[in-house]
Amino acid sequence: MLDIAEELSRWVADGRDFAVATVVAVGGSAPRRPGAALAVDADGTVVGSVSGGCVEGAVY
Repeated sequence: MLDIAEELSRWVADGRDFAVATVVAVGGSAPRRPGAALAVDADGTVVGSVSGGCVEGAVY
């Protein structure tokens, strides 16, 4: 989450609407560990990552 915090601060300052998804637990092997985060704004701009790719589509 800290890797996207600076960008999210800008989004807040700009008044942008956005949602944040955070990995809270993993089972078995996973590309990202707990704490990894992805944010997407109302226009579809994305920052961060919660997986190697396929899970992000479900998050959007």
